[in-house]
Amino acid sequence: MISVGIDVSKGKSTVCILKPYGELLQRPFEIMHTVEDLTALAKTIKHFNEETRVVLEATGYYHLPVLEFMKENDIFVSVVNPLVMKKYINVSLRKAKTDKIDAAKIAKFGLDHWFDLTDYRPDEKIYEELKILGRQYLQFMGMYIKGKITLTCILDRTMPGIKDLLKSYSDDFSHNKIGEFAFRFCHYDLITNKGEKHFVGEYVKWANKKGYHANEKKAHQIYALAQTGIPTLPSSTPSTKMLVQEAVKVLLQTEKSLHIILARMNELAKSLKEYKVVRAMPGVGDKLAPRLIAEIGDIRRFRNGSSLIAYAGLDAPPYESGNFTATKRKISKRGSSILRKTGYEIMKCLKTVKPAYDNAVYRYILKKESEGKPKKVAKIAGLNKFLRIYYTRVKETIAG
Repeated sequence: MISVGIDVSKGKSTVCILKPYGELLQRPFEIMHTVEDLTALAKTIKHFNEETRVVLEATGYYHLPVLEFMKENDIFVSVVNPLVMKKYINVSLRKAKTDKIDAAKIAKFGLDHWFDLTDYRPDEKIYEELKILGRQYLQFMGMYIKGKITLTCILDRTMPGIKDLLKSYSDDFSHNKIGEFAFRFCHYDLITNKGEKHFVGEYVKWANKKGYHANEKKAHQIYALAQTGIPTLPSSTPSTKMLVQEAVKVLLQTEKSLHIILARMNELAKSLKEYKVVRAMPGVGDKLAPRLIAEIGDIRRFRNGSSLIAYAGLDAPPYESGNFTATKRKISKRGSSILRKTGYEIMKCLKTVKPAYDNAVYRYILKKESEGKPKKVAKIAGLNKFLRIYYTRVKETIAG
């Protein structure tokens, strides 16, 4: 019974090897994340004649080289939630912290929780790739939202009111009418200087070329708005045109990246058995299906539906003390915030599409709302039920 505690850092780790009752087999030592050092560590672990388990924290991407190398060498590795480890380490009154101390405490955690440790089960490559793409999709979505805000702020100073008239941005990332319009015309002064007839003809030609509806009435409305609007950035300086066009370029490029990432996610998700089942669930569209599968991963890694609920942070652990038993408990939120966000988007879509009343999740949301629950609370309750149904259907599909 030997516990190997590894405190992972960027590019290096500190290792401590312990036996029960605090017997130190090897004082904490440092290794680099290189083939040479990790090979030496793997040989040391395999050299012991007793059952040996490696324990480390999940640290973003830093722990992955150590984890993958250990698994390639068939070594038991338990990846512990950082919050669990933090609470364990902070039990002592004196909170000294060094990498060597942390490595020793992680090793001691392995001994104290020996029978609760679970060997890390790497997901299939396709789930891992989906998860990486899903996380990058969210990063690019954040950039996309910032890009929209930036362009909107500039247009409020060069073409105030144009956003409402052109109905802004497309949801499928394939067209962005207001962005392409702003890139072409930039400023109200450039529109009014052309004259109404000339601008209308140019607008119709531009719309036909870009694949938009060539509406002359819309062109006259834009010209009228340009005459009455008051821009606060001058059209005479080259900086104004440059700022508008660069903001549009960033937005269009981000949209293109989102479209490419989502297409690849759909391509991967469609190769999985559960895709058709997930896609058929009301509220789950072409965008949300691959994102949902990416965040949940292989359903077989969850023991039951409650485990999936806990992973999403939707569980409400019981609270009891003496004669008091809490009846109104909030969700823990100690789980995947991305899964909760994706699931909440699905619930919003479900309320929008209004499926048949026999849909269990939709009916459950309506029931909670009729009981006086706030709409957000009702949607979270519906998401809880949705994930339980997801677990059952997907598990049956994969097992079959």
